[in-house]
Amino acid sequence: MAMEITQFLLAAQSADAKVRTEAEARLRQFQEQNMPVFLLSLSVELSNDDKPVESRRLAGIVLKNSLDAKDAIRKEQLVQQWMAIDISIKSQIKDSLLRTLGSSVPEARHTAAQVIAKIASIEIPRKQWPELIGSLLNNMTQQDKPAALKQATLEALGYVCEEISHQDLVQDEVNAVLTAVVQGMNLAEHGPEVRLAATKALYNALEFAQTNFENEMERNYIMKVVCDTAMSKEVEIRQAAFECLVAIASAYYEVLEPYMQTLFQLTSNAVKGDEETVALQAIEFWSSICDEEIELQEFESPESGDSGPPHSGFIEKALPSLVPLLLETLLKQEEDQDQDDTIWNISMAGGTCLGLVARTVGDAIVPLVMPFVESNILKQDWRCREAATYAFGSILEGPTVEKLSPLVQAGLDFLLNTMKDGNNHVKDTTAWTLSRIFELLHSPASGFSIISPENLKRVVGVLLESIKDAPNVAEKVCGAIYYLVQGYDDAGPSASLLSPYLTDIISCLISTADRTDGGDSKLRSSAYETLNEVVRCSNIAETSSVIAQLLPVIMNKLGQTMDIQIVSSDDREKQGDLQASLCGVLQVIIQKLSSTDETKTIILQAADQIMLLFLKVFGCRSSTVHEEAMLAIGALAYATGSQFEKYMPEFYKYLEMGLQNFEEYQVCGITVGVVGDICRALDDKVLPYCDGIMGLLLKDLASSELHRSVKPPIFSCFGDIALAIGEHFEKYVPYALPMMQGAAEICAKMETADEEMVDYGNQLRRSIFEAYSGILQGFKTVKPDVMLPYAQHLLKFIELVSRDNQRDESVTKAAVAVMGDLADALGSNIKLLLKDCLFYDEFLCECLRSDDEQLKETAGWTQGMIQRVMVL
Repeated sequence: MAMEITQFLLAAQSADAKVRTEAEARLRQFQEQNMPVFLLSLSVELSNDDKPVESRRLAGIVLKNSLDAKDAIRKEQLVQQWMAIDISIKSQIKDSLLRTLGSSVPEARHTAAQVIAKIASIEIPRKQWPELIGSLLNNMTQQDKPAALKQATLEALGYVCEEISHQDLVQDEVNAVLTAVVQGMNLAEHGPEVRLAATKALYNALEFAQTNFENEMERNYIMKVVCDTAMSKEVEIRQAAFECLVAIASAYYEVLEPYMQTLFQLTSNAVKGDEETVALQAIEFWSSICDEEIELQEFESPESGDSGPPHSGFIEKALPSLVPLLLETLLKQEEDQDQDDTIWNISMAGGTCLGLVARTVGDAIVPLVMPFVESNILKQDWRCREAATYAFGSILEGPTVEKLSPLVQAGLDFLLNTMKDGNNHVKDTTAWTLSRIFELLHSPASGFSIISPENLKRVVGVLLESIKDAPNVAEKVCGAIYYLVQGYDDAGPSASLLSPYLTDIISCLISTADRTDGGDSKLRSSAYETLNEVVRCSNIAETSSVIAQLLPVIMNKLGQTMDIQIVSSDDREKQGDLQASLCGVLQVIIQKLSSTDETKTIILQAADQIMLLFLKVFGCRSSTVHEEAMLAIGALAYATGSQFEKYMPEFYKYLEMGLQNFEEYQVCGITVGVVGDICRALDDKVLPYCDGIMGLLLKDLASSELHRSVKPPIFSCFGDIALAIGEHFEKYVPYALPMMQGAAEICAKMETADEEMVDYGNQLRRSIFEAYSGILQGFKTVKPDVMLPYAQHLLKFIELVSRDNQRDESVTKAAVAVMGDLADALGSNIKLLLKDCLFYDEFLCECLRSDDEQLKETAGWTQGMIQRVMVL
């Protein structure tokens, strides 16, 4: 029944574009005409050892892509497509794949293992293909089966475990899989290929092993095998075994006590003398232990006397040996590591782990690290000086301010001098350390800062000198300036300390952004991000003239980007990135200057020119810039208020484009937010555009293609529109309200075990309440009766939410507020409904007892509104 498709698969890889396009079209035609036979033909091609490797490779790829996709909607379509195929054809495909595991061609075996797992991910949760695990285990238990088949089978088992949930297998199957995998790791019986596949499979199967890890005998056996495997003579197998240990540290922390001595020895030997890939995993093991202990410490609640889950204090016990081991790694830098932040080597891993240890044990780390810092900081060898600075910077988070303050006070001047070191690595790490100091130990608002009015001048002077250094150093200096200025945000009188330096800081950041030696645009975007923070945190009363002078400079730069010569897609991307950065700066300037009445006029005078620039930016059609330009336009609408109306005829088409942009859903989400800004700015002057906007928003809500994260803001936007146009919202009620009710019902059925879904549920519920609030307030003085038919459903929804312990504070506030709006808008009309509701008294009492002043105030107002209704 399968078709002969070899020639088309080969032609689809031809160097001749015409031949290739024709073959791809023929394959697509086969697929569309008869999907089941097409998939069967691919599986037959993949399993046939007489076929060319090239056609088999492509057959495997197409087969895999016919079962799975990154996009959730596409994936669901492919699942349904597979489920609809006749069972006898599916059986033939699966048999073909299982046979391919024994192929003499490694690539075919590997692909078959992946495709088997993709089918398993569809069928096993639906209680289909029950014989799969048995067939795979059969390959492992028969002595005479070739090693290649065992290797491919273990690979398939590993992939299957990765694809399915541990709830999909019964315990007997889990035990059998683990037995097969652990036996596959046995040195005496198997060659390296099989042992490597088994070790990787164990990594994927660890989640299934919970019951086995609870049983001491089984746990001892698994741990012994993994530790033995971590000493194999093959590097790749040792690395895979350490990866298993990292995963075990996270998943089974509470049972590790008996093995820690052995694990310290193993990891210590690996860090000191093994290949880098293995040593990195050995350090990662300790980072994972830190992660677990940091999390357990956050759980511990001293007030309630609840000590939470057991905390074994492994890091504290290992400190005297672990810290010297990690400090030693800091001396193993690579010559070019500063030039590329994506490099992950042993010294980076060691420093990261040291930082986690500091967060785990706090003050106890300081006396263990400071002797290393002091003995290396002045040495001739740059590696020693860099390692000393890196060690110091790594331990700044965790220990108390009291412990660190004298050390940092003593070291700050030294670090500022080191910014003139002859070695690039040392300067790079010093700038990073300074940014950590400013981030963690400079907070005038809370009453403590390492920076005094006396040393601020020197600090700023050194940073502005060092920002001219090599691009990698300059980028870290941008980070240091960022945290330096951030510390003065909301710092009362201290905020004025920075004002005299603002002009110099701004001009240096602009010069840095203009540099052409940065290679990529990373330095430029860091400079602009820092500039934004400088503007945002500045004291407007003292610096308005400086920021007012910055406005035309940035506008001019944005204007110049329109003239950039676009020859390649790379040019377009660079133009888009630069425009996005400049729109971001303009947004912050607009927000800052429009925050006081005295300075708002500066924005109003420049508004026409600013808007013209934004419209030109949209004309460049670059997706990277749309988000930033939209956000900046939202800020401009807020600043200009009703004057924004004159821009709407020209801007509206871009608003439409944004609301229809399902592909780049972030753009769509931001555009929805801008609609809200415009409604607040224009009030009923937005009316001429509302039919179009509401039509698009309703379409967005109905779409299964649009990312779900955009949907809550749309509901909130309904409230903004209703508030702006009042009674004119009536014609949208028959369309908008059923959508809101439907979403409320979805909230009621949501999965609460999944943390991500709980967050999403909270966003959705809050936005539905916000929509109701806006609509009720919009109709209150003119046509409140329009909302009467929906009052009962809304009260039921509020009741449902009030009984949910997982709701967050913002949902509670929105629920209480909308209850007050309902009573306020509908008055005596809902007296009977409220009489039947017994929940609201209890809910209001809970809110009135809250520590949150705003919530208490809202609850008090709502209580007053309801009491007023009840006495009417």
